[in-house]
Amino acid sequence: MAQSRILKFADPYAFQAAFRAVDVDLLVTAKGNFRADMVQVDLGRLLMQRSADSLPRIMRATIGIGRTPIMFLGDMNQKPIHLGGTELHAGELIIWGRNASGHLRTTGATRSASMSLACDDLTAAGLAIAGWELTAPSDTAVVRLPHRLVARLMALHATAAHLARTAPAILTAPAVANALEQELVHAMIACLSAHAGRETERRSLPHAKVIARFEDFLMARHNAPVHLIEMCAAIGVSERTLRSCCQEHFGMGPIRYLWLRRMHLARRSLLRADPATARVTSTATEYGFWELGRFSVEYRGLFGESPSASLRRPPDDAADRRALH
Repeated sequence: MAQSRILKFADPYAFQAAFRAVDVDLLVTAKGNFRADMVQVDLGRLLMQRSADSLPRIMRATIGIGRTPIMFLGDMNQKPIHLGGTELHAGELIIWGRNASGHLRTTGATRSASMSLACDDLTAAGLAIAGWELTAPSDTAVVRLPHRLVARLMALHATAAHLARTAPAILTAPAVANALEQELVHAMIACLSAHAGRETERRSLPHAKVIARFEDFLMARHNAPVHLIEMCAAIGVSERTLRSCCQEHFGMGPIRYLWLRRMHLARRSLLRADPATARVTSTATEYGFWELGRFSVEYRGLFGESPSASLRRPPDDAADRRALH
């Protein structure tokens, strides 16, 4: 089951001991009252954390054996962090090398974010999404990738941390935790594979056979939300191959297709639900919609009414309800 916790520190040694997937030695370099907090979320395969500390410091980080982490700044407006002689600016990533170590130096209050996968999970996710075995690089690198990739990763990471702070019970729901983990892993793999700069198809299958597997997989899952990573792994193709097949057969990519499917599943759930006990927020997050304002706008654009209006519909109202049975 997914878990999360919020930690607060007035002691830098307790703070350094709380980090996961990395061994930390912390040296505060300025006077003052040290204050730090940390949000940790364990989604199963994926471990993530988000921290803030108040004073300049040097942190020696040694990557633990068996996991591959990435790191980025948690605030787009903060000063850069120095990794050795290289600056990490907002919108850039540190992709840690295998069994690497390095010194992270800050000049003021700092917010940082990180996430990691076990090496075997990284390889499996690389096969499912990119079509080739993705491994940790041999050397640590600070990289600037296309904005859309990093922005997606950062937004999802911030959403998970926000849920851990404000609504931790939502994260304990298996469907929500699985959906969020799928999205975060996909965003992480997209960044790592873009950095690696190559993609090799694992196998080549005729498009019709791929689509048949695609439809069989969706039929087997029935009303459950489906996410791209698990689907690519199940049908045995990379995301690039599936995208080409879906564009040919559906006139849209698999992400758009799965989005439409999840929107319809959310609508069906709202129409079936008891408005006295159900909540739009819970339904939206259950089907993988984390940005609730955006969900409401897109829902109205697709269905011509707000999610709350669908929830409030009387049982005898409508073809939409009859069509569900």
